[in-house]
Amino acid sequence: MSTGTTKNGFEKPPEAAQTEQNGAAQHRMDLGQTRLGPSFRYDLRSPDMAKLDRFIVENPIRDWSVVTWKDVGRPFRVENYASGKRVWEEQNGDRMPIQTSWEMFNRSFHSWFVKDVPHEQRRMVGQFARAILGFRGAEIGSLLGDLQQIALWNTAHRLTDTIWDPRGKRALFRGLDVNRPRILFLGAAEGYEAMQLFAMYPGGEAVLVDYDAFCQTHRFGEFPEDYPFLGVNPKTGSPCAWYKGDMNLAYLVSDIRQLPFRHEFDIVISVGLLEHFPDEYKPECLEWHRKFLKPGGYAILTTPHHSWKTRLFYHIMGEAMNYTYRELMSVQQMGLYMYENGFNILRHGYIKTHNGVIARAR
Repeated sequence: MSTGTTKNGFEKPPEAAQTEQNGAAQHRMDLGQTRLGPSFRYDLRSPDMAKLDRFIVENPIRDWSVVTWKDVGRPFRVENYASGKRVWEEQNGDRMPIQTSWEMFNRSFHSWFVKDVPHEQRRMVGQFARAILGFRGAEIGSLLGDLQQIALWNTAHRLTDTIWDPRGKRALFRGLDVNRPRILFLGAAEGYEAMQLFAMYPGGEAVLVDYDAFCQTHRFGEFPEDYPFLGVNPKTGSPCAWYKGDMNLAYLVSDIRQLPFRHEFDIVISVGLLEHFPDEYKPECLEWHRKFLKPGGYAILTTPHHSWKTRLFYHIMGEAMNYTYRELMSVQQMGLYMYENGFNILRHGYIKTHNGVIARAR
């Protein structure tokens, strides 16, 4: 198939015919542009890879062999759990099983990604005004909390794009020595980062794994077909936009511990996974990344970056987010976990609200 160009003048990837059929073409933008949709930001800014440095703070540690826990401290535990978790445990007289907590989290979190945020804000403001006029005190208090949540979500996800953070993720992922890589995403949810990697290093395949079937059918299944991932055209080396329908993606619903793979992936990635394991289980979590890598392959991990902003986010959004054990850590803490468990750190740093480490197994 001919590569061609879009009517806006930027190159199509070779697989773009499928995307043309699924309707994403109507939302195509010029490279370098951004615009707001009702639920998220479309972003094709910074097509020049050399200009991504300002979106990442890199490599604060030079020699990991001399770093100690006394130097970096321990992660902060988020313990304001969602009422849904507390109610479940009261009704069942037991601690919520880990898989149940993930299932409840995924459904709750997904409900925020698909919101028409401006519409929801207008609706809530109308309800709030009617509650004030009716002197309904209890309803006013509840709506104030709801308005606070929707305002924070609008800022964090839709306006400033700190959750998906495409420019920060591209800055973290740049410069990998791979060609048509096989990518394995552990705990994939909607699979965002695997799609970003595929766009940057096209031609291989990405296998997404999550043990909650809802992630396959809804979080990934309903991921917007018109969302653009800024990557490269493999035929020309020029920047171009990729879409979900352009990519070679497979989704497996499976417990990571039961995967049939061996050392066969060029990249094994997880996003927001390590921080859900207490220290006694972190070695097992990190071993999952090592066991599927080819010799010389890359382990890529991100976790939420510990700052006042992320603490505020998980406090205000606790009802939506906090169903399971969660830590907030610095990139130094995250890197030390990996170094002590047999990884050499190649790149580490933090982007808007996430730490990122790229490493190889020793």
